[in-house]
Amino acid sequence: MFVGADSQIQANLIARVIYHLLPQTHVMRGLITMLSRLASSSRRRWTRNLTMSSVEGSLHPPLCHKTLPDYFASEVLPKHATKPALICRNEHACSLGGPLLANLGVESHLAWDFADFDRCISSAARGLLVMGIQKGDRVGILMGNNSAYAILQWACASIGAILVTINPAYRVNEFATALRHVGVKHLFVVPRIRSSAYIQLLVELFPSIRSAHPGEIQEEDLPNLRNLVVVDNEESCKAELDALEVKSLIDWREVFVWRQDRIGLDQQRQLATKSLHKDEVINLQFTSGTTGSPKAVSLTHHNLLNNALSVGKCMRLTDQDIVCKFYFAYFSTPRLVLGNLATWSYGAGVVYPSEIFDPVAIVDAIIEEKCTALHGVPTHFLRMLAEIDERRARGEEPDTRSLRTGIAAGSPIPIALMQELIAKLNLVDLTNAYGMTETSPVSFQTTPEDPIVKRVETVGKVQPHVRAKIIDTDDQIVPVGTPGQICVAGYLVQKGYWEDDAQTAQVMQRDASGTLWMHTGDEGIMDEEGYLKIVGRIKDIIIRGGENLFPVQIENALTTHPGIHEAAAVAVPDTQYGEVVGAWIVRAPGHDDISKEEVRKAVSDAMNPQNAPAWVWFTDELPKMASGKVMKHILRDRSKKLLKDNDGWVERR
Repeated sequence: MFVGADSQIQANLIARVIYHLLPQTHVMRGLITMLSRLASSSRRRWTRNLTMSSVEGSLHPPLCHKTLPDYFASEVLPKHATKPALICRNEHACSLGGPLLANLGVESHLAWDFADFDRCISSAARGLLVMGIQKGDRVGILMGNNSAYAILQWACASIGAILVTINPAYRVNEFATALRHVGVKHLFVVPRIRSSAYIQLLVELFPSIRSAHPGEIQEEDLPNLRNLVVVDNEESCKAELDALEVKSLIDWREVFVWRQDRIGLDQQRQLATKSLHKDEVINLQFTSGTTGSPKAVSLTHHNLLNNALSVGKCMRLTDQDIVCKFYFAYFSTPRLVLGNLATWSYGAGVVYPSEIFDPVAIVDAIIEEKCTALHGVPTHFLRMLAEIDERRARGEEPDTRSLRTGIAAGSPIPIALMQELIAKLNLVDLTNAYGMTETSPVSFQTTPEDPIVKRVETVGKVQPHVRAKIIDTDDQIVPVGTPGQICVAGYLVQKGYWEDDAQTAQVMQRDASGTLWMHTGDEGIMDEEGYLKIVGRIKDIIIRGGENLFPVQIENALTTHPGIHEAAAVAVPDTQYGEVVGAWIVRAPGHDDISKEEVRKAVSDAMNPQNAPAWVWFTDELPKMASGKVMKHILRDRSKKLLKDNDGWVERR
């Protein structure tokens, strides 16, 4: 029936149209599946079927060997200067002070084309140099989606400083540990996000910061920190900051050097064109593993730029696209690459509807800015759909027909949700992606041309210039259709964990041919066409709404409570978040009265609240192997059975 590549494309297009327009009955699903399989059958005539779970991505297009500032100056700015680059709907048009910018003719909020954006980046880069920031210095940022984050991403890269993104959900002790671990010398921070008042928490823990002069912080417990720059994200914060009387604070607006004197420009150009190298580290992202120890992933120009180009290509981005950027944890690599670099590298524009996730602001932005692309995790998509449904219930008809593409990542997206996103939001070309911080982050991704069945049931095929394999416990490649650990190699693999050779060696290992492989700890199955399905996590990580939560850290927090003898944290299925934390507790002798809420509080007091158990079960003993290791697969099975009766539920706060 279908013969050749043209027929394959035709079959896929027919399937996509039917999927989008017709009711999702069993008959329709069957027809869609049939068309997709016919297309796949045609494709097999042109693609060698795999027998073993090992693939290598295309070598075209070739890798880019430029640094980020070089790519921006040579490929983005000359071609797209007048195109929209950054729209921050919750920021004033003149929030930075300085000269009047074109601002795309908009008066109500910040709206820059690439020429405006470049002027701000260059002025910030000169200001960073004046502050004394040098190549290799670690520059910490703790903030939501705003223009300061966007500017610093490029300005730091242009002078060779290393951007360190910090999780806003950290407790102050976690925050301080992160700063010490990588030796942050310059910290850029907003006064608060929601109830977290960062400046206040910092000066309460380290009082010497309050009295230090700007640029001269000398705190024994933060030996590297010298500068503290505040990005005032709320007008109401000014009085709060004034009351704290922190002499060391530098206003973000005072950093900029708008005057383009020859000395400053020459120094900046010298750094950008002659001093930087594509393989130098420009970003540190914090992650953790089953050991619970913090690790800082080291990513280079080469890692980030090429992954951004691959991601944007899968989405079919052009300079006509406007990407609504709201999702992922505010400190993550997806925020940096999927949300920003993948968009800007194609001359497309980024819209920040709000600093933090706000479904109302997001839907408004999609409608008013005519956004064409949307990124999210299932949890966020569900809340957006609920907002759409609420508006329709009020008699409104929100017009989202401008949407076309985007990325669903962070956790598996259910088929029913994909159907809703196509039907209600017009995301007919939505792609799935898989990756991890250590791989910059995306290693597998679907494309709009893939059969819809593959787009909802798999994370697609391996990206260009990337190798991947599925291995068993003996490090042998498994046959297709067999589960095993996913390993990835290529340009996208991190340079290593910052100053942590031991943990780097655990996950980055060379094979007999000398290829360096990142062992992801994730379990997957590859089919004969190279599509990957994620089936589990070797490391028992809990993915709550797209954010990785680590059982060992949660268990450590639990067992510090005097009433808890032993604890095990496991993933529990959840309709809203995909997974939440379930805790199995062995009470300490004499503490039979410890409550579920006390267990939850033991975690929320020690860590960010997302880690607090939604479910708590008490038991006399934990199931263990002869070695003493807890058999968590048994606990997960028990948890699923108890969910039916709501046994163990703790009210979320």
